[in-house]
Amino acid sequence: MSSGAKPLSRPSNWPLPADGRRILTPGFLLNVLENHALTGGCFPTAMGYYPAAYGHHMRREQHDDHLLILCTDGRGQVEIEGQVLPVCSGDTVILRRGLAHAYTANPDDPWTLYWVHFRGSDTQAFLRHLDAGQVCIHTGVEPSLLSGFEQMLSVGTTGYRLNAFIGAANRLRHLLAEFALCRDLQRERSAGAMRLPELQSFMRERIGNSLSLTELAAFTGLTPQHFAARYKTETGYPPMRHFLHMKMEAACRLLDSTQHSVKTVAATLGYSDPLYFSRVFRRTVGLSPSDYRKSHRG
Repeated sequence: MSSGAKPLSRPSNWPLPADGRRILTPGFLLNVLENHALTGGCFPTAMGYYPAAYGHHMRREQHDDHLLILCTDGRGQVEIEGQVLPVCSGDTVILRRGLAHAYTANPDDPWTLYWVHFRGSDTQAFLRHLDAGQVCIHTGVEPSLLSGFEQMLSVGTTGYRLNAFIGAANRLRHLLAEFALCRDLQRERSAGAMRLPELQSFMRERIGNSLSLTELAAFTGLTPQHFAARYKTETGYPPMRHFLHMKMEAACRLLDSTQHSVKTVAATLGYSDPLYFSRVFRRTVGLSPSDYRKSHRG
């Protein structure tokens, strides 16, 4: 890490209304946060909330921080390398450091925004997880996102306390992970999704039986090959491996909540060979069923 944090990228100078908020992390805390073990990986350099931001606009040729913007209402647009992208409620804009950009609120229906500038050694990994090769993703206006921003913005009334900013930095890490979950939820709800909640309910209903890829694909009306590719894209797992994980999840619940023998647990989940079940359990969970049960008796 460097010995001192660079000055932050300039936030917009949009006139702040009474119910708006804009918080800049002071220079003396930027240096501390960049070198602190609990925050150096990811910390906010500025954050805010702009309600109905009429006249809001910004253009940056130099950009030293990453910037994430959540539009909760209204409309606007972002310009990247000559390309203009519309932004509306539920869209999240991700502008990586070094990316020249401009953005502006729609004059007739100005956007309402939560935003945060951030940096740190772990931020590239978070952005890759968010598919941040894209500038705009649809995450929806989920309560967990609003709550995360509000918790971060609470540092604005702490007198620049270090512990408050350490808390805000770790809430930011959680918030970035939450954005990925909300993105996935929106994809599941989209018209092109394959009814993933219903499909996974179908899988859990048959947790004590075997299921083939063909049966799962038939539930969705897709070919097995197309289904397998879509399922992995939407969940991160091949469908049969995910069904196996569901079985092992259920096995853990049974081992925790009953006195059933390993043989009975195996049979309940459709395994006629308890030794094979034990091998699969160990490979997935990292412990044998009996060792798992012993290790969770505290």
